[in-house]
Amino acid sequence: MDPLDLKAALGAGLLSFPVTAFDGDQRFAVAPYQKHIEWLSSFPATVLFAAGGTGEFFSLAPSEVPKVVSAARAASGDTPIVAGCGYGTKMAVDLAVAAEKAGADGILLLPHYLIDAPQDGLFAHVKAVCDAISIGVMVYNRDNAILQADTLMRLCEACPNLVGFKDGSGDIGLVRQITATAGDRLTYLGGMPTAELFADAYLGAGFTTYSSAVFNFVPALAIDFYDNLRAGNRQRTETILTEFFYPFMAIRNRQKGYAVSAIKAGVRLAGFEAGGVRPPLTDLNVDEEGMLADLIERAKTL
Repeated sequence: MDPLDLKAALGAGLLSFPVTAFDGDQRFAVAPYQKHIEWLSSFPATVLFAAGGTGEFFSLAPSEVPKVVSAARAASGDTPIVAGCGYGTKMAVDLAVAAEKAGADGILLLPHYLIDAPQDGLFAHVKAVCDAISIGVMVYNRDNAILQADTLMRLCEACPNLVGFKDGSGDIGLVRQITATAGDRLTYLGGMPTAELFADAYLGAGFTTYSSAVFNFVPALAIDFYDNLRAGNRQRTETILTEFFYPFMAIRNRQKGYAVSAIKAGVRLAGFEAGGVRPPLTDLNVDEEGMLADLIERAKTL
């Protein structure tokens, strides 16, 4: 896919990050993963992210990433696939090249590993990835990889295939500076954990869309929320927040890492063989899965 076509697709609707299915020995389970991707592709998400944050990119071996991307590409029909990418510059470049060969339509560049870096270093890191591939790239501002507005503008000038900016920092001041400075040069994606909780604020800051993790197991509800948010139907979105997302947040906040583990539990409860999470994450306990199952049932009445 041409980077500009990917940019348009990213801004055209709701996005989601499918979980990566594992078998009982925690190996990548291709068939269950593709069955879930096929189901998600039947709903109107405009882009799916393979091996992203919710897809446990951080727990995958580098050699597994292109396998996940290839499986998603084969199962997603016409839905574009963006691959997770990250770690140090050399590894990120290798992962980006491998993902492009595996059929990815774009790359989401997650934060590099461990250490903080100055703006010139972040510039060189992102540029190296962009220069290595022909497909579109979006950067993910969070944790130790916070691009300032002037650095991002330098990258926009140097990298024609840089098409997207995703924010997981929650720094609305910086976010607004970036959207005001870069304008329509980029597509802007909200990326805070459980993005629906922050979607209204990010929409006001100039973001066009966000990635929904709960789309993994309640896709119709996720689309309902997104459509009503864009339509300005505040009464409906606040009902969904109160009846589903805030109770879900309470489950998610019970343990570190449950922003991923709770999503994977939801996928299993929806009838898909997703398996458990890999260490260092832990799965929900039996009581917590019961709480989530009750919430999913209540959500069906919304």
